[in-house]
Amino acid sequence: MKVTELQVPEQVKEILLRTGISELYPPQAEAIQAGVLDGKNFVLASPTASGKTLIAELCSLKHVLERNGKAVYLTPLRALANEKFDEFQKYTAIRKANGKRVSIGISTGDFDSSDPWLEKYDIIVTTNEKADSLLRHRARWMEDISLIIADEVHLLNEAERGPTLEVVLARLMQINPALQILALSATINNVEEIAAWLHAQYVITEWRPVTLKEGILLHEEIQYRDGDARKIDKKTANPVINLVLNTIKTDGQALVFTSTRQNSVTWAKKIADYTAEALSKPIKRALEHEAEKILSAGERTRISESLAALVKCGAAFHHAGLAGVHRRIIEDLFRQGKIKALTATPTLAFGVNLPARTVIIQDYRRWEPSYGYYPISVLEYKQMAGRAGRPKYDKAGEAVLLAKTADEADYLMNSYVLAHPERIWSRLAVERIIRSHMLATIASDFAHTENGIYEFFAKTFYAHQYDVKAIKSIIAKILRYLYDEEMLEVFSNEIYATRLGKRVSELYIDPATAVVIREALRRRPESLTEFSLLHLIAHTPDMEPVMRPHAREIDEVAIRMEEHREELFIEPPAEWEDRIAYENFLGEIKTALVLHSWIEETSEEALLERFGVQPGDLYKTIENAKWLLYATHELGRLLGHTEIQPLTAELIERVTKGVKKELLPIVKLEGIGRVRGRILYNAGYKTLEDIKHAPLEDLTNLPLIGPRLAKKIKEQVGGFVKKEAWEKLEKTAEWRQKSLADF
Repeated sequence: MKVTELQVPEQVKEILLRTGISELYPPQAEAIQAGVLDGKNFVLASPTASGKTLIAELCSLKHVLERNGKAVYLTPLRALANEKFDEFQKYTAIRKANGKRVSIGISTGDFDSSDPWLEKYDIIVTTNEKADSLLRHRARWMEDISLIIADEVHLLNEAERGPTLEVVLARLMQINPALQILALSATINNVEEIAAWLHAQYVITEWRPVTLKEGILLHEEIQYRDGDARKIDKKTANPVINLVLNTIKTDGQALVFTSTRQNSVTWAKKIADYTAEALSKPIKRALEHEAEKILSAGERTRISESLAALVKCGAAFHHAGLAGVHRRIIEDLFRQGKIKALTATPTLAFGVNLPARTVIIQDYRRWEPSYGYYPISVLEYKQMAGRAGRPKYDKAGEAVLLAKTADEADYLMNSYVLAHPERIWSRLAVERIIRSHMLATIASDFAHTENGIYEFFAKTFYAHQYDVKAIKSIIAKILRYLYDEEMLEVFSNEIYATRLGKRVSELYIDPATAVVIREALRRRPESLTEFSLLHLIAHTPDMEPVMRPHAREIDEVAIRMEEHREELFIEPPAEWEDRIAYENFLGEIKTALVLHSWIEETSEEALLERFGVQPGDLYKTIENAKWLLYATHELGRLLGHTEIQPLTAELIERVTKGVKKELLPIVKLEGIGRVRGRILYNAGYKTLEDIKHAPLEDLTNLPLIGPRLAKKIKEQVGGFVKKEAWEKLEKTAEWRQKSLADF
């Protein structure tokens, strides 16, 4: 099917043709012929890079330009939301019938807001959790949604994220039965079942723009699923490195999936010893520049130093412990083809799109504490294998599993390469998960009777697969819990949320978290400190995961717990009565210690050295802490605990910036973080007034400031910058830069 034959506005066709798309892929054509552009609910299950996003774009523009509708694109991750937001930008040149341009919005944070500003956008990209939060706040513009796109819908199978997506789709079907739903996935076994739930048509295809060859590497030979085989050159004693080098030699890129973060770093170092030889001089120079960018982006740690050294060699690692800015640099370099080999944990397979000619699954087993090693699912293997093959660059992509023996090779071929992915199952029927959605159903006025609650949950995928009767006992138990905890009240046969219940739902926290906070605030500790509140939020179910102490840390953390005992809202468990509860409590103490060290301006490298906390994990803990401190602040206000208000408000700012109290005014300035803020403060600029009256040249001469930032700071505080002084500083800076370049 040609683009010119599409039943979409001419402006859309022009943009597609300008971007080099003149003909549709077979899955795209099949979906259109099946009526996806006619407003029918649709499930499209096709491999990675087969063009699912284009179908989502065409449907969105059809709704916006021809039906005066609004489209929402749901993703499971913020990184994916940003990626899709960027992809939609090309359509902002299109004008609607009213003369206004098509507008694209994005919202992935702040769960305590209805984001009324989103109403002005035609296409909105957001995460499943944010959409759930908007529904809880009854954002009025959500009733105007005419198309919902659910990306990565196979994640219904994922215990943590799946239930939220399921509830969001069920809720939207409830409030707008005429809504079109487009569900996208690369790997689904029971597509027909998901389509039946959504009252949708579906297309299932294995077509890919790049042929996928799946095989098993045993010694120096790859045996493919079609019976074909090939030998790889033996450059080293390590088959993984040999396969990577074989790929690079033919101008390809390799993506190596490892089972742990540590393994991803170890393998990247092994590979980098050989990849440097394959780089041209221009690429080496470019990578040296990129390595400097890594070192200057964010705080310098041994992880960033290790990453920068590897990047110079054309290799890198990628895992959740990396700082976000470093992950983005690595992703961009891999897309540009500058990094030849990337090692990564499996989370990358469910995240951003980074195809490679060769995908190597280094280990098909995962380590789970208390369980030991267990084999990955076929679904996870297929997700990783689907990354093989770069459209426009490769004729074929390879996905290769490693075997040590002939028996293992047979097992891997039968259990993964030739196997079908497991069925997708609803994960909703877990009390911890369902109670928050139950409260939201009542608090947001979607149901006010027990029958109304059952009617809503009857629309879920869980009820479709089983029966709503299967969770009636769980629903009844949760209703009793919420009533006993004063979040619900009953009038005759009708159920309503109390002020507490409504606020808990809006704050997007587990009702059990609210109970922990409420009960703690009722018994204030002898000494109320920052640590009191940091441990309180670490003790809630929503601070997940807590940073469990290693065996060598337990005694030290226990000592620190005793030092802070009088500051704690919660009494520590007895060590020998319940050892598991005791060690969990120590994990909460460690989490509080990390957060306390962070607000005392301990560097990321020192936190890594002392607590073993990697930057990516630190960022997640900080984000969780900000949210839970805000929830504590709001619940304290609601419940009349005004004594904690000043401390929680201050702590939110300090955790956000990672600074002592004295730096709070300074770090409000744009471009000034914890490091530059401390430099300014230690140089004597302790207030905004000090900075306002500081000579521009003096600010420029401070480390990490420079003339442009100095000027920007002065303008923010209302300081006057003379034109002559600025021009002189600019010339001096240019001369210094030229001198360094010549040197």
